[in-house]
Amino acid sequence: MNDEDWIWAYEGYDPGSERLREALCTLGNGYFATRGAAPECTAGEYHYPGTYAAGCYNRLTSDIAGRQVENEDMVNLPDWLPLRFRPHSEEGDEPWFTPDGDGLREHRQQLDLRSGTLERTMRYAAPDGRTLTVRQLRLVHMGDPHLAALRTEFTAEGWSGDIEVEAALDGTVTNSGVARYRDLDGRHLVHVNAGDGDPEVVWLRCRTVTSDIRVGLAARTGADAPAAHELPRTAHEPMRAVQLLRLTLTHGRPRTVDKIVALHTSRDPAISDPLHAAADRVRRAPDFDTLLESHRTAWRALWRRGDLDVRGEAGRILRLHLFHVLQTLSPHTADLDVGVPARGLHGEAYRGHVFWDELFVLPYLNLRFPEVSRALLTYRHRRLEAARVLARDAGYQGAMYPWQSGSDGREETQQLHLNPRSGRWLPDHSRLQHHVGSAIAYNVWQYCEASGDAEFLHTKGAAMLTGIARFWADFADWDPGLGRYRIRGVVGPDEYHDAYPDAERPGLDDNAYTNVTAAWVLARALEVARELPEPRRVELFERHGLTTTELEHWEEVSRKLYVPFHDGVISQFHGYGELAELDWAGLRARHGDIRRLDRVLEAEDDTVNRYQASKQADVLMLGYLFAPAELRALLARLGYELDDRTWHRTVDYYLRRTSHGSTLSGLVHGWVLARVRREEAWDFCREALEGDIADLQGGTTEEGVHLGAMAGTLDLVQRGLTGMETRSGALWFDPVPSPQLAEYGFSVRYHGHWGVGVRMRPGELTIALPATPDGLPIDVRLGDRTVTVAPGTSRTLDLPDA
Repeated sequence: MNDEDWIWAYEGYDPGSERLREALCTLGNGYFATRGAAPECTAGEYHYPGTYAAGCYNRLTSDIAGRQVENEDMVNLPDWLPLRFRPHSEEGDEPWFTPDGDGLREHRQQLDLRSGTLERTMRYAAPDGRTLTVRQLRLVHMGDPHLAALRTEFTAEGWSGDIEVEAALDGTVTNSGVARYRDLDGRHLVHVNAGDGDPEVVWLRCRTVTSDIRVGLAARTGADAPAAHELPRTAHEPMRAVQLLRLTLTHGRPRTVDKIVALHTSRDPAISDPLHAAADRVRRAPDFDTLLESHRTAWRALWRRGDLDVRGEAGRILRLHLFHVLQTLSPHTADLDVGVPARGLHGEAYRGHVFWDELFVLPYLNLRFPEVSRALLTYRHRRLEAARVLARDAGYQGAMYPWQSGSDGREETQQLHLNPRSGRWLPDHSRLQHHVGSAIAYNVWQYCEASGDAEFLHTKGAAMLTGIARFWADFADWDPGLGRYRIRGVVGPDEYHDAYPDAERPGLDDNAYTNVTAAWVLARALEVARELPEPRRVELFERHGLTTTELEHWEEVSRKLYVPFHDGVISQFHGYGELAELDWAGLRARHGDIRRLDRVLEAEDDTVNRYQASKQADVLMLGYLFAPAELRALLARLGYELDDRTWHRTVDYYLRRTSHGSTLSGLVHGWVLARVRREEAWDFCREALEGDIADLQGGTTEEGVHLGAMAGTLDLVQRGLTGMETRSGALWFDPVPSPQLAEYGFSVRYHGHWGVGVRMRPGELTIALPATPDGLPIDVRLGDRTVTVAPGTSRTLDLPDA
């Protein structure tokens, strides 16, 4: 593989694209991440420095449209990056160099995925004509999750003299990175104090307003081989810890300033005080070169476990996606109490909340980093009691997980959201997406199938599965006219539809995706409850008051939930077929891009609720979660026949009525179309690949990457195109021919085996099992064939279409 396959380079400086670059050049390690902002710039129109620690939230109340609105946000922590420079003058009035000034002559930025570093090279010209070349290299350490480092190298061209360098820790930051949130209070940090223990080490401490999380940062800054006048001195400002250096440059001779930073919060285990921990860590940290080498070593280990062998531009993009997934969810995540933030640790969109995105993330991690999947599911288990409280407060039994989760498991979905097209604040009913509970149950099941983690399934997994099943059984009500159970008053994955036209109350009845996945949850919970080891079964039943009578009710509901149909296709919800058809051509002629159809129509005083139109896959999500045979069996269990013709009609029907207002839409449609062997599948796959790098959703990526879509593209290759499933103690394959990806390979971790190799070539599939002392063979199933692969051997199977 060429070095170019690992490099994302940006030539020239484009202020309008800077925030997008910052998001795509974020560096992180699972504990914290920092956007790829220029250290010499502060937050403004073109730049937004941001540092976010996983799970670090704070709650504030704002006055919006005459209402008191409470929101919990992932906090923008003090900025550790600041480092600016200028020619020295006795008066101290020379302007600081900045890419937005007149002095910039060259600018290049390079993200190295293999080593997890970001390099910037700039040439500046002072007003008197002196030219300064500046090269910066930064890292957020993947080995020690509390460390980060910035090296800045200065070279004078054609002159000799002094420059001034200011390095700082900036506590004046706010949460203001998303324009539509700026009416909300974003000042999360208080009691910001700066100080120093010695001239080389400065510190800054603060705490969050309501969650009272204490934050400590310390920085050690110094020059290479400093003369006496080049030693740093401190010049602290309110809420900023500042170090000043005066550096003597000689023509053509590089001089280096290294800044090493440590970050701790009071959420960390095994510390007494975050400031003391940060100061002690930064004093003991090795030099930059040693940190860089150990950081690269840590990344090499991650790439060995996680990489996909896909050639060409698709492989290059997939590697970028994996890079950002691992920066948000690394092995360090296994030690944290955190979920999957929908926009990574890359920005403030969705306030850092946890939605259903793990549905698209965990399938990849299950087979690569199962310890991370287990930790993410444990985050959900720790909030199981909060989900029970939500259900109880709503009048139901069981566990009703929130659509948006943050620190403690309460419902964090906003009450109002702003339509930037109309400028109006509107009620937000997305909290009615109770299908998030089914996603959690699905993730539990998939993780246990892939990992063989029976202990988790029999304890935390069983508790979550039965809690969610109990909620669905109680939430569903019997309709004697239909002779079916119905689930009313919900919102499906589409999100654009949140009520019937002119209805006084929000919610829709019998969203097909919600009902079918609820039936699946009930069936899986029954299976677990019946097959638990007897001591654990007794414990589960006694602790949660389960009875055989209740399980009999679950069985009935799981077989009699209503699934609406119309015109020979599955209805998105009851009554969907009665809605008006949308004038798609007319809307596109007036507005061009109508992905955010909800905003377009609302600005015209209309609503999507009147039309057969969807934001993203809703019914078709069933084809994403379930293989064709399993989906047919699910519908058959409910008493419905789903043959190939009906499913293909359903796919065509909704494909024509979807605006693709989410990065997940291209992913799911590409997956579903590939499974039904449609030529246009790759068009949607390509859209999913390009969603963030091309910012296809129009300015959203700068607010944070779309982590679910990124991880989903990885899983598209790992499971979607191979048809790989982990069930019934075997690896199952049902490959989809893809001319665009004729050959690819990867390795997975399966039932204790590290590095099970999978290689797809035209007409054949090869499975290789590494030699393992006392290792057991694995069963591989392809169509009606079953082969056993022993440790240290490989098997090549001819594909049916060969």
